Amino acid sequence: MPADLVLRPSWRFLLRRPAHFIAFGFGAGLIRVAPGTWGTLLALPLYWLLIPEVGAIEYLLMIVVLFALGVWACDVTGRALGVMDHGGMVWDETVAFLLVLFFVPAGLQWQALAFLAFRLFDILKPPPIRYYERTFRNGFGVMLDDLVAAFYTLLVLAVTTRLLD
Repeated sequence: MPADLVLRPSWRFLLRRPAHFIAFGFGAGLIRVAPGTWGTLLALPLYWLLIPEVGAIEYLLMIVVLFALGVWACDVTGRALGVMDHGGMVWDETVAFLLVLFFVPAGLQWQALAFLAFRLFDILKPPPIRYYERTFRNGFGVMLDDLVAAFYTLLVLAVTTRLLD
């Protein structure tokens, strides 16, 4: 595989296989500046469209399915690129932040705070996030580290809401 695909995958690469299109967040991961941020932002319109249409159980089941889909898509795409956690693969951020949004109090200010906290944890990777990222070198590992960042985000938001009560 040509080295330029690893450094800069293109729309052509994404459209070769559904896994690539999914792993790159429908193209959000092609944005060269802060692709993880764009992948996280992708969750917002998806959440706003879905939440009025589905119940809580259906939404959480959907997250489980999207997580499993991400394990497959990120594994296939990472192998094709020769980089298991390529920066353009943003489906992990999208799914993890969809989970966060489900538990965030209503309101744009809470969603913004959740976004900032999630991005902070995803970038800094406090323990055990970095451990999981290094230990699981496949699609599951790609998805898992963002799930832990989501957990930290929800923990911070729970403490914040408790302090504000």
